Amino acid sequence: MDSIVLAFLLQDGITNGAIYALLGLSLVLVFAVTRVIFIPQGEFVAYGALTLAFLDVGRMPGTVPLLACLGAAAFLFDMWELRKGFEAGRLLRSALVNLVLPALIWGVVVIALPMQLGSLGRAVLAILIVAPMGLYIYRIAFRPLADATVLVLLIASVGVHLAMMGLGLFAFGAEGLRAGALTPGTVTLGFLPVPLQSVWIYGATIAAMIGLYFFFERTILGKALRATAVNRLGARLVGVRTNLTGGTAFVLASTIGAISGVLIAPITTIYYDTGFLMGLKGFVAAIIGGLSSFPVTAVAAIGVGLVEAFASFFASNYKEIIVFALIIPVLIWRSLASDPHEEE
Repeated sequence: MDSIVLAFLLQDGITNGAIYALLGLSLVLVFAVTRVIFIPQGEFVAYGALTLAFLDVGRMPGTVPLLACLGAAAFLFDMWELRKGFEAGRLLRSALVNLVLPALIWGVVVIALPMQLGSLGRAVLAILIVAPMGLYIYRIAFRPLADATVLVLLIASVGVHLAMMGLGLFAFGAEGLRAGALTPGTVTLGFLPVPLQSVWIYGATIAAMIGLYFFFERTILGKALRATAVNRLGARLVGVRTNLTGGTAFVLASTIGAISGVLIAPITTIYYDTGFLMGLKGFVAAIIGGLSSFPVTAVAAIGVGLVEAFASFFASNYKEIIVFALIIPVLIWRSLASDPHEEE
């Protein structure tokens, strides 16, 4: 292997690792706040990428009616909760968030499709369509189980993953799609051409890390999420609305997933089930980070990307096995280094 091949492998590994870092960060965020190991995170990647691919060719994405259906289901859940005591304010908020917001997004898509938006405009529209799904999924599947054990939440997460994958097949079909680049062209670093789309990925990863740091350190809502992560009951006792923090965590996760999908859609062909493996690789990075540390997760994700790139060169048939085997020594080390304790 000469220096040119090495440089290309490093570039591929860092690019893939940056995507896994975004997914790993969102997994750590959701788990820290809600104790949910959010397996369906990869589905948001596929939804974002395929939504952008549909918008690129001027077609209505299947995620638009899906968003409306999820919003309607969340509204019905709120109505069921209000059966014991009617509150006009909660009813109005629920209608605005669950019914009016999807309708407005649908209207924006209908207006925007004939306008032939630029690539960046279509990317923003794709993110706008997919991001609210996190809130509705939290309301439907996880908020009723907020006080359940981690095992029950994990089982629910697996169920949501299977449901979202099936809905993705229904919304987009089995055919793989690829979107146009946000910024076509390349920049040259020495002898190495770097696609501008990869630059977008690096920038988004760095921006997400900086944004999450300032969000948690400088905003009231971010501090409320941190308090919920440290002690959910204690946060509730001092007035933190844990339902709000849980919904916020899921919206952030779905937004990060949609951004990841928009960024990788021009690089590789995306299928309705492509996001699952990507989510698992982000999960490997999150496990290495202990499902608690954002910086360690980001560094681990870059490492996962590099291992994957070199494994695909030296042993392509065993690439996935090598990547997922990274988790084994980490789990063994953590089991030996940690004291026994109850699940909670």
